[in-house]
Amino acid sequence: MIAFSYTILYVADVAQAMSFYERAFGFTQKFRTPENDYGEMVSGSTALAFASKELAQSNLSEGFLDSSSKEKPFGIELGFVTADVATAVEKAVAEGAVLYEPIVVKPWGQSVAYIRDLDGFLIELCSPMG
Repeated sequence: MIAFSYTILYVADVAQAMSFYERAFGFTQKFRTPENDYGEMVSGSTALAFASKELAQSNLSEGFLDSSSKEKPFGIELGFVTADVATAVEKAVAEGAVLYEPIVVKPWGQSVAYIRDLDGFLIELCSPMG
């Protein structure tokens, strides 16, 4: 059996990214290398991890597309579920996130908003389904 264990975001500054996710969403730091080039956060059953762009480049001989807040976000998002989407958006923006799409109530009743983190990654903040 295969289990989804973690998602790694390639970021400019691992310590800064981890600090943002800690302050904005209340996640806790699980592990960070002494070199500050990789770290993991406790964010539920799947870990959210960060790798420096330099470390990522050393692992990927063909390179990768760099996330940037100056460009449109990648065609992928992180989804964080909360009972209070408005407060979560407000707190994340206060910590440096950028509002990308304001809260909308979907036809099935779910509240959904989109923000971008310090490195330009897209995050969906939404209420639980059903």
